[in-house]
Amino acid sequence: MAVKLRLQRKGRKKAPYYHIVVADSRSPRDGKFIERLGMYNPISKPAIIELDSDRAFYWLGVGAQPTDTVNAILKYKGVLYRKHLQRGVKKGAFSQETADKMYQDWIAAKESTISSKVAARKQEIADMHKAISGTKKEAKPKPVVEEAPAVEESAVSEETAAPEVSTEETAPAE
Repeated sequence: MAVKLRLQRKGRKKAPYYHIVVADSRSPRDGKFIERLGMYNPISKPAIIELDSDRAFYWLGVGAQPTDTVNAILKYKGVLYRKHLQRGVKKGAFSQETADKMYQDWIAAKESTISSKVAARKQEIADMHKAISGTKKEAKPKPVVEEAPAVEESAVSEETAAPEVSTEETAPAE
C-alpha cells in the first residue's frame, strides 16, 4: 500500500483551505485518510500553515511520499531539512547533537523571517486603513480666471456711448 502526504480540500467555493493528511494513494482526494497532520490556508497573506512536524517527519521516515504542494510546505517548515540532517547522522558525518543544534538554528532564523513578513503585512493593512479612514479630502481650488485689462474696458464703453449721443441729436425740434 502506497502512502501519500497530500492536501484534502475544505471550505466553500472560491475560498479553499486544506487539511494536510496522510492517506492511501488509492483513496479519493476528500475521502478516507490515515492521519491529519495540519492545515494550510493559501488565501491569507502570508499563507497560514499549521503542521505537526514531528508526525510529518515520522511519516517521511517510514516511506510516505509527499505531493508537490505538500513537499513545498514541508520544505518551508523545515521537515525536509530535518530529514536531510538525519541522513547525515546515519552516515556518520556529524553527531545527533550537532544535527539538533543546526536544526534549531535554522528554525529560529526561519521564524524571524516569518514574523517580519507578518509584521510587514500588518503595517501594510494599517496604512491602507489610515488612507481610507473618515478624513475628508480638501476640495480642489477653482482656477482663477484673469480679467481683461481696465484700459480696454473704458475704450469699449466710449464706443457704446457715442451712438446714444447721436440719437438725441436726431430727435425732432419743436
